[in-house]
Amino acid sequence: MDQKPKLTENKYLVVFAFVTSLFLLWGIAITMGDVLNRKFQLVLNVSKAESALVQFSIFGAYFIMGIPAGLFMKKYGYKKGVLLGLFLYALGAFLFVPASDAESFGFFRVALFILACGLATLETVAHPFIASLGDQRASDQRINFAQSFNGVGAIIGPLIGKFLVFSPGAPNTLDSVKSLYIVIGIVIAAIGILFSFVKVPLLKDPHVIANDSYAIAGDQTVPKGLFQNKHFIFAVIAQLFNVAAQGGTWAFFINYGHEVMGLPDHDASGYFAVSMVMLMVGRFVGTFLMRFIAPHKLLAIFATGAILMCIIAAQGFGWASFVALILINFFFSIMFPTIFSLGLKDLGKHTEQASSFIVMGVVGGALFPPIMGLIANTDVAKAYYLPIICYAVIGLFGFLYPKLNKNIKRA
Repeated sequence: MDQKPKLTENKYLVVFAFVTSLFLLWGIAITMGDVLNRKFQLVLNVSKAESALVQFSIFGAYFIMGIPAGLFMKKYGYKKGVLLGLFLYALGAFLFVPASDAESFGFFRVALFILACGLATLETVAHPFIASLGDQRASDQRINFAQSFNGVGAIIGPLIGKFLVFSPGAPNTLDSVKSLYIVIGIVIAAIGILFSFVKVPLLKDPHVIANDSYAIAGDQTVPKGLFQNKHFIFAVIAQLFNVAAQGGTWAFFINYGHEVMGLPDHDASGYFAVSMVMLMVGRFVGTFLMRFIAPHKLLAIFATGAILMCIIAAQGFGWASFVALILINFFFSIMFPTIFSLGLKDLGKHTEQASSFIVMGVVGGALFPPIMGLIANTDVAKAYYLPIICYAVIGLFGFLYPKLNKNIKRA
């Protein structure tokens, strides 16, 4: 009888801790984008439509940087890929200083784009990197565990905005933004310096990159071409729909609270933070459940739960529907990391290139919300019928996964 694999091994613990911290760091950075939206509207007098270019700059960086980050990772390895991502993250943060001094929205967008190029690089590298730090059978658990800290970052980001950027009595200037990003830049740079001294042990997992000086080549029995792997192709599609659903669900949450529940924006924002807590809880719960339920099966179950919550939320039934809207994040929680992990399985030498394409699926977050917005202009509750399409695609991916990836056991 096979013994259940450990989450990771002792020899990987230091590296595992560092890479897991990366998930926390980009969780903070992504949610800070929503805080900056409002701050730029108030200080730089940009319209809501113009401030939405903040998200466009971030998502655009993910789309543009995905493949270059994968190529860099393939040539120089995981460790140098992480260091490149941290360098770009810190550089973008430090560019907030001249952007604040110039009070230039265009300059801020350049700074955000560079910062987000760092986030895209980290995300491209971190998923296959952390998947390789132990037994491949536990790679789904490792990625979901690390993504749980991304959920923690998603809570910290809005709290930083509340207490530092929008603190009561603070002057309506960009000084708080400048000071905050100086600190962020220093912290990220320090983490990069510390990580440069960390010795990465030999990696023997099939997810590994053969060109790494510290790695041993993984399984090479996969098809010659990356796109011959059906589970990878479906993972890219599923990730596109997944981030699309996330972008739409989050974009209109506060509108739902205000228009359907009659809550002030401040209170609706508080419930949005609660939904982020559900995201974090869902990832920890999902990591635990994967010890007993195959990841692809759990993905299909959670997708079904998300569909049910969307149906209830779309009815506008008052608190029952609002609670369902909050719970969407619980069921959404495991989707990004699990799709990522399932898409990378058994790809051997193609892993780093595959990671690039899956990261590019983040562009779905820029494409879907405007479509939901057309319905939300009339009835924000009914707009939540649309994410059902996305979750159906994700559920189908989980359900069909054993047929898509012939290498897995039919457990």
